[in-house]
Formats: sequence, structure tokens, C-alpha cells
Amino acid sequence: MTASGSPAINRERLHRRIDELAQIGKLGDTGVCRLALSQEDLQGVLLVKRWMDEAGLQTRIDAFGNLFGRLPGKDAGKPLLMAGSHIDSQPYGGRFDGVIGVLGALEAVQSMAEQGIVPAMPIEIAAFCDEEGCRFNKGLFGVRGITGKLEEGELERTDAAGVTRREALLAFGGDPDAFEAARYQEGAVGAFLELHIEQGPVLEALGRPIGIVSGISGPLWLTVEMTGFAGHAGSVPMPMRRDALVGAASVISALNALSRSEPGAPTVGTVGALTVFPNSRNIIPEKVTFTIDLRDIDMERRRERETQLWRILEEVAQEHGLSYTVREDTNSEARYCADRIKQVMHEEAAELLAYAPPELMSGPFHDSLAMSHVCDYGMIFVRCKDGISHNPLEYSTPEDIELGVELLYRTMVRMSTVEGEEKGG
Repeated sequence: MTASGSPAINRERLHRRIDELAQIGKLGDTGVCRLALSQEDLQGVLLVKRWMDEAGLQTRIDAFGNLFGRLPGKDAGKPLLMAGSHIDSQPYGGRFDGVIGVLGALEAVQSMAEQGIVPAMPIEIAAFCDEEGCRFNKGLFGVRGITGKLEEGELERTDAAGVTRREALLAFGGDPDAFEAARYQEGAVGAFLELHIEQGPVLEALGRPIGIVSGISGPLWLTVEMTGFAGHAGSVPMPMRRDALVGAASVISALNALSRSEPGAPTVGTVGALTVFPNSRNIIPEKVTFTIDLRDIDMERRRERETQLWRILEEVAQEHGLSYTVREDTNSEARYCADRIKQVMHEEAAELLAYAPPELMSGPFHDSLAMSHVCDYGMIFVRCKDGISHNPLEYSTPEDIELGVELLYRTMVRMSTVEGEEKGG
């Protein structure tokens, strides 16, 4: 398995937990649906909490719906080392996205405790609430909560059934009145580590099971509403129509061309959700609402594409006689991993593997994106088959996951003992 012998982690326990958690919200043979703040999400959180309790960690579910498990350190006053991810899923998701980051971090800390390793500072394992953002159309809720980055009106966002986030959070056991008390004070977290499946094809193309992340692209999420005028599909002449769907289609096609305009650039643009009103086969569409997801690691290039996108929206609206509104749901800059953490990972990987793992950027955002604004962060990617994620076909081999968790374990030991002692004097 490795260049340096047997792993320190308990592989059987790790995979047993991954399989057991995958039964909650199971879709078909391999998929899961655990929407944020749903009953399935709560069942998953309580199961992981039970495992944290069994591992001897101090556990709590906070006001934002985040789950934490804490391993005390020699010095309770030192900035803590945090590791984790999320266990909520897309509506048509896979069993590994986010999950290996939470259960991998739990396995690493539990293995440390079983081996009598006492960290210099406290370590917290986090399962953050609503990373995905698919239910209320804005993600990273829990991690932005503890870092003080929630925006006005977030609790009033509604899901497809009209349930507000406030209502869902209260049913989950959260407490909006306790948000301020649940925030982490500045400097409380010294570093954050996250293990995650790659959700892309790079590692598989390179023939490497794990990689070290260099940074996370900056995501821009917009919700666009284009409005025209409804009419009978059989009687309104084509030149007289104000068809909102034709306008939306023009914008969607232009976004695709815009995202491909620089060959080799990592720019990506996606329209993933679209609703049509009144949605009848013989009525000209009056109103179309659709999402835009635009990402790039190069912020200057992303801003240029955003400027071009606004121009396209205006031109399309004028051409088709439409009005439009745009709501900004997320706008984050690209964030780069800390060199000191990457160095530790590379050094530990040199002991673990017979080769140097590649560095690669992350197109998807992660909880690390929000944590990067309050502390240094580092990420490890695990290869996934065909680069598939957000799909029941998402798959990483047990062996690849083990390597990722083993590197996470070694990084945590190094940062919480040797590195921690050096920083603490």
C-alpha cells in the first residue's frame, strides 16, 4: 500500500462507517439524497455524533446545525487545529462527497487517541451544515455561520416546497437566537484541513490516487429572472413575440461560449437550474428563472467574463423585448492553500508514497473556502472514477480513500505535535 509499511488508521472501521452512513437517504444501489436540514441530514448527523462519542470526543451540535467533536490538547488556550467537511448531499448525489472528509478526520483523530498521541492544541472535527447549497440556493451556511459571514435574509430563503431556512433550522434543532454566541472568536482556529474527493478527472488522468490542493477557484452564483409576455403559441406572430425562454436560451448559449473562449483556461460556466412560467406547451413563456455558476482561479479573468456576461444579458433583453433582474447568491475570490501546510503534506507524502503527489487546483468550492478567511488551510484530494461527482455513479476505491486518510492523519499528527510544539515554544 505505501512506501513505509502498514497504515496507522483503522481501515475496516473507516469503510464500515462510510457504508453505514450511505444507507441514510440511500438512492438506488450507490446514490444518496441527504438535503441540508432534512430529516435524513439529521439522522446522518446524529449517527456521526454517536461515532464521535464512542471515540471519546467532546461533541456538540451548534446553533447553525454544525456538528463538532473535540479532542483536548495539552494547552487549551492554543488556537485549535480543525479538520472536516460536510455530510449533506445533492438531491442526486454520491456517497463520498464531503463524507470522507468528516469520517476521514474522525478516523485520524480516533487513531491518534488510541495510539496515545496527545496534541499540543485542541483538535476539532467538523461536519458543517449545508455546504452544498442546493436546497436554499446558497451554500457553506454552517461554516460561514461560525466565521461571521452570513448575509442578511439568509434565514428567509425558501426551498422548492416553500419551507424557509429558518423553519428547517428550527426543526433540525438549531437556534437563530444563539448565532452570535456560536461564532468563533478571531484567532480561535489556527489551521483547517479538509480531505475530499477530487470531483474532477485530473488525478485519474495522471494515474495518481491522491493530490495536494493548491487553491480553490472563486465561484460566482447568480439567479437571473427574465420576463416577457405570455400569449397563445398558435396566434402570436414570431416578430411580435416577447418570449422569455428564447431570451434565456440565448444567454445560456452565450455563457457556454464565453466560458470556452480562452483555450486551456480553467474557466467554467454552468446553468444548472431553470424554471419556466406558465410552463404550458401552447403558451409563449412569460417568465424564466435560471441560475448561473461562473468560476475561475484567475480572478481578473473571471471579472472580465462577468463584465461580458452583463453585456450579453442587456443585449439579449433588448433584442427580445424582455426585462430582467439578477440576484447575486455567492461571490467569492479564489483562495490559495497555505505553503506551510502544503510543505508538511509533501514531506509526509514522501514517507507514505513512492512518488510525489501532484498539486492541483479545485474548481468546486468547499468548506475550506470560508475557513480560508480566518485561518490557514490545506486540502487533500482523492481520485474519483471518471471524475464523476454529484451523481450516484461517484466512486473512489477503498485503497485511494485509505491513502488520503493516512496522509491526513500524518499531517494532523505533525501539525498538532511537532509543528504545534515549535509554534508554542
